[in-house]
Amino acid sequence: MTGSFRTTDGATIASDVSGAARGGAGPDAGFDAVLLAGGRASRVDGVDKTAFTSGDATLLDRAVEASAGARTLVVVGLREGRVPPAGALLTREEPAWSGPVTALAAGLDVVPRPAPWTLVLACDLPRAPDAVRALLEDGDRRDGAGERRDGRLAVDSGGRRQPLLGLYRTGALQDRLEALRAEGSLVGLSLRRLLDGLDLLEVPVPDELSADVDTVADADRLGVVRRESHPAG
Repeated sequence: MTGSFRTTDGATIASDVSGAARGGAGPDAGFDAVLLAGGRASRVDGVDKTAFTSGDATLLDRAVEASAGARTLVVVGLREGRVPPAGALLTREEPAWSGPVTALAAGLDVVPRPAPWTLVLACDLPRAPDAVRALLEDGDRRDGAGERRDGRLAVDSGGRRQPLLGLYRTGALQDRLEALRAEGSLVGLSLRRLLDGLDLLEVPVPDELSADVDTVADADRLGVVRRESHPAG
């Protein structure tokens, strides 16, 4: 099953998440992926959530699968001792634990030749491939102005934005980061602040697809197996 996001330069981001390769997507598809794998994980006793398993894969594996076809794959904040995904660039925010905006900025900064679009994804979504597919496919059905927007992001059943499940125009993110840097530090800023002023399509994604693992109770409810691996230090 394939969805797409057509860009102003005529490229189509394809989203066939049924396998490792996406139908028709490749180096010319026009998107990078930045996966946020850091955070203190204080509500799961500091244990690395990306090592939790859903089915036969870790949550990091699920995020990588959801990003298949990206021109450049960046993982931000992967803990020491973890085996990085093949071909991925690794970086981390400075200072450590300084928030999602600094993490995203760090990820964008290491991409050597940025693609027009960036998929931004948290590494705590058990159904990340299905969630990204819904973001792209349902967004296409809802959006007649996608070529002019700054991107799209998921919203849950309560209308709450899920900025770590989004596809954004890379230049728009870079412009906002530059503006925020001009105002002061990025440390501790919210993603809501980063996205202020961007023209984004809000795509309702079913809660069962967009649900993330914030707590031990979440893991149990979503059938995620917790693994003891390198508590945050």
